[in-house]
Amino acid sequence: MEIIPAIDIRGGRCVRLEQGDYDRETVFAEDPVEMARRWQDQGATRIHVVDLDGARDGTPRNADVVHRAIAAVSVPVQVGGGNRSIETVDAYLKAGADRVALGTAAVKDQTTLVNAVALFRERIFVGVDARDGMVATEGWTETSEMRALDLIQELSEFGVARIFYTDISRDGMLGGPNFPVIQEVVEHAAGLSSPMAVIASGGVSTVEHLQRLKMIGVEGVIIGKALYTGALDLREAILAVS
Repeated sequence: MEIIPAIDIRGGRCVRLEQGDYDRETVFAEDPVEMARRWQDQGATRIHVVDLDGARDGTPRNADVVHRAIAAVSVPVQVGGGNRSIETVDAYLKAGADRVALGTAAVKDQTTLVNAVALFRERIFVGVDARDGMVATEGWTETSEMRALDLIQELSEFGVARIFYTDISRDGMLGGPNFPVIQEVVEHAAGLSSPMAVIASGGVSTVEHLQRLKMIGVEGVIIGKALYTGALDLREAILAVS
């Protein structure tokens, strides 16, 4: 199971939000590029970078910082936030991103989703962000009328190979993941005609959380606040699930 540090960028700085609330922001570093180097130095084999302004506004707002973060490290970087066109996806991949995440576009613009999967295959993955089991969009500021499990089935039918699942109520709270829901998501994704890998996100704060998620069968875990506050040490986390 891969441990994936998160770098969330807002206004050019490295921040964390609580439950996706833009009014509940904590700044952890002024330079996301230096943070990317720090996580690589501590053993990260992959880094998850999100343009929070882009997620909310629907178009990249911190692309220059993201590009510099990608260039600063040798490990794979996956990029999310505001990726709602083929041009945006292509630009990040050409800049060296290993994977590009679609979120809102996967719900509201299936043409872009289908075209992205056809063009870029497994370098596309999709963020399934849920609030009370319903899919959230627009940087988590809107809740749709689609169930997360229904979206996961649709994504499989469109050829998506990998998703990352976030329970918004747990994100940034350090209270632990929603294990029953994550298990349901993993089993659902594995049982589809075109099975998908699942990366978990939200609430992880202990080694025990990681070990339990490994038993559930997730491919990886994205960790943010727990690393920034020191609740988890990245090296210890990696060792615990190796």
